[in-house]
Amino acid sequence: MEIKTQTHLAKLRDLLNYRLAELRADLHAADLAASEASAGAPGFEEVRDTKDAAAQVSDLEVAQAQRQRDADELAQVEQALHRLDAGRYGDCVSCGEAIPLARLWAQPAATRCARCQAESEKAPRAA
Repeated sequence: MEIKTQTHLAKLRDLLNYRLAELRADLHAADLAASEASAGAPGFEEVRDTKDAAAQVSDLEVAQAQRQRDADELAQVEQALHRLDAGRYGDCVSCGEAIPLARLWAQPAATRCARCQAESEKAPRAA
């Protein structure tokens, strides 16, 4: 692991915990909005115009995609915190080499070094 001091680890942990709190709040807000929409809260009235109906469907799909993205990132942040607690944080899961500190500052939940991440993204996915 390339992290040279406990100060770096503490700051990275703070970044991860801050992002964890943000994501939990975002997911909670999304869940509240979804429950209000399903309960017929004001602003979610039944529409009779097809364009309005299409816009509502589109908005719902975007909100669901955003919620899924946030849920996925939440899982990644939680996994990063577990790796930090286990002493495995900062090591690439593909090659085992240290993930450069600059990459961890930019992406604290990163599991791969930039080279392995690029290779992973190029690999064909199973359908």
